[in-house]
Amino acid sequence: MSESSQKISRRDFFKASGLIAAGAVGGGAVLGGLRKARAAAVPVKPWDSKFSACDMCFNKCGLIARVEDGVVTKLDPNSKFLKSRGMLCARGNAGIDQVYDPDRLKYPLLRVGERGEGKWKRISWDEALDLAAQKMEAVRKDYLPCGHLFSAGTDLHSQFVGRFAEVYGSFNVTSHESLCLVSNNRAFLDTFGEVPFADVLNSKYIVMAGANRFEALVTPDSIDLMTAMRENGCKLVTLDPRYTKTAALSDEWYPVKPGTDMAFMLALAHVIIGEKLYDPQWVEEKTYGLEQLAEHVKQYTPGFAADQCGIPAEAIARIARELAEAAPAAMIYPGRRSSDYEDSTQIRRSFAIVNGLLGNWDRPGGLLAARVVGLKGVPYEAPWYDENHEDRIDADKVPMMFEHEGSFLLTRDAVLAEDPYAIRGWFIYKTNPMATVPNRKKTIEMMNKMDFVTVVDIAMSDTAWYADLVLPSQSYLERYDPCSGLQGSSACACVVKRDPVIEPLYESRSLFDVMKGIANRMELGEYFDFTIPEYREKQLRELPGAEKILDRDGVYYNPSKVYGIYDGRIYKTLSKKIELYNQRYEQMGIDPLPVYTVPTKVPANRFRLVVGRNALVTQGSTANNALLHQLLPTNTLWINPNAAKKFNITDGDLVEVSSSVGRQEIKAEVTDRIREDTVYMLSGFNTLSTRQHLAHGNGASIAEILEGGYDTVTGNAALHTTFVTVTRKVA
Repeated sequence: MSESSQKISRRDFFKASGLIAAGAVGGGAVLGGLRKARAAAVPVKPWDSKFSACDMCFNKCGLIARVEDGVVTKLDPNSKFLKSRGMLCARGNAGIDQVYDPDRLKYPLLRVGERGEGKWKRISWDEALDLAAQKMEAVRKDYLPCGHLFSAGTDLHSQFVGRFAEVYGSFNVTSHESLCLVSNNRAFLDTFGEVPFADVLNSKYIVMAGANRFEALVTPDSIDLMTAMRENGCKLVTLDPRYTKTAALSDEWYPVKPGTDMAFMLALAHVIIGEKLYDPQWVEEKTYGLEQLAEHVKQYTPGFAADQCGIPAEAIARIARELAEAAPAAMIYPGRRSSDYEDSTQIRRSFAIVNGLLGNWDRPGGLLAARVVGLKGVPYEAPWYDENHEDRIDADKVPMMFEHEGSFLLTRDAVLAEDPYAIRGWFIYKTNPMATVPNRKKTIEMMNKMDFVTVVDIAMSDTAWYADLVLPSQSYLERYDPCSGLQGSSACACVVKRDPVIEPLYESRSLFDVMKGIANRMELGEYFDFTIPEYREKQLRELPGAEKILDRDGVYYNPSKVYGIYDGRIYKTLSKKIELYNQRYEQMGIDPLPVYTVPTKVPANRFRLVVGRNALVTQGSTANNALLHQLLPTNTLWINPNAAKKFNITDGDLVEVSSSVGRQEIKAEVTDRIREDTVYMLSGFNTLSTRQHLAHGNGASIAEILEGGYDTVTGNAALHTTFVTVTRKVA
């Protein structure tokens, strides 16, 4: 494929799709006319408007709920919420369907059959909390406090899971992040001293490798990227084995060979250093290790990278020069998903290093430091248990794991091996490892090792389906939540809270109430002896007047500096500078500079399976949403036409996708939007739980097929290392 054939005319795309015309004259005028006509015909019924923040993904976009007779009838964006630019996506609108889902959990359930058999007994809340406390006490007595595992997803109440685990005495807490972004966070933290936020809006040149911001939505980046491109002339270059919507709207798209991103980045560094395209004063004052880096990247020429990536050498060299010319308002986009390969931390380090050479840190259009939000923690002193294990069960398995995140894959292996000790209890809140973690069969094995598993969720997820006790959680529209501080790049640093917009449905309770109820039964009640409003008062103690502003606007902004935050400050690294060459890595026996390793070749008659996100899917939590189901009823397997022809597969055929750990059946989508050696499917479908009637038996579960590799630095899941066979099913 030639370089010229890979360039996309963004202006032509907008013309073809009608976006320019609609944005210029159509939308507001047409909608305004419809509203006037409706207003003339139908009397407007008053409703109550109540602020909240969306919980359909991690973005927490501001919204206003319309409530009529105690029922949420519509969710509108909060125009004062700058992080989402006053917008609300399809998933945000679908929050209503989560609340009123007929499959929603309604009361506590106790398993009475075998795990996964689907036999349950309805019990009271008192029975449920008594049982949970009894089982936790038994595990702590027989296996010490660390014999219990706690897992939580992204939620404003998740902090109470960690709080309970600590006062219970367990170090074993895992989050969803070890399946997502910890490699990226590790790499940028170890380069800049903190994890940055991308100032997409003011950038003039962006290279986006692997990220897919027009489908995997991140606010405000997804919105700001479109503004930067259409209004500010920002150039976007996308590297992705799939022709995503982001690729379609880019100036240039390159179907990079999976696993070769580092070669591309080191070649950019080769050109920038070799041609002295960097700001010498910046590099001298702000960075450490240019000399070592310069020697290191001599071998990584554009020609070398071209052979690895499949991207022309002249294109690589030109992109390096264009980046440098646009700097410091230029970037390698940090991305979010970084769970790709066994060397994901080092791949992301190569991203960070190029950004360091561009001199874009803490400057407009580059990478920004976190701004002051002003929320304060609510401290407590947890009891100490002399009789306990010394560390986490996954400790020392990799050199630089984030202890507050853990590594789910390493934890699972350790639980199964009982190495270095046994874990027999598991408490899970708003995360669904059965749908999101590679090798679902292995997760079932882990479940079967447990004496007792408690799940708190709004739906009967696959994880809940295999639990012992299932407790119905409130939706975000039904409960009081703690305050949360959010960063929105140059858009804002803000505080949000949630109050109930409707009364809780059925017998649902908040996670906080569940933790408090169990704690009171275990003589740990003093650590939960407060209400959520009292907790928020402590969080806001140094922001006088913030509560009133939150009630008035649904969001609070703490005025803070956007750029130049690091003026006069030192970086949180050993050199106190941006570390191109990482001294801490060197001390720990880790490569201080990223060393490129040729990815494993795709075996004959097989494909590399890659993951990716869609604007309508949040991992395993939205496939059963009725509104989103109408827009995206199932998942398919993307397969290139040349590969499909080789295996006698036509569009719409049912195929079997199999790996070393599992197999699934799914319909093929034959498309030239993917490389010939690669296949792709969405996550979240084909649940084991029959109590998700739209997702059960629908499409394929990627968790059943993916193998369990992990990044050797952080323990982050390696989701792009599975090779599969694809076979047409004969009718």
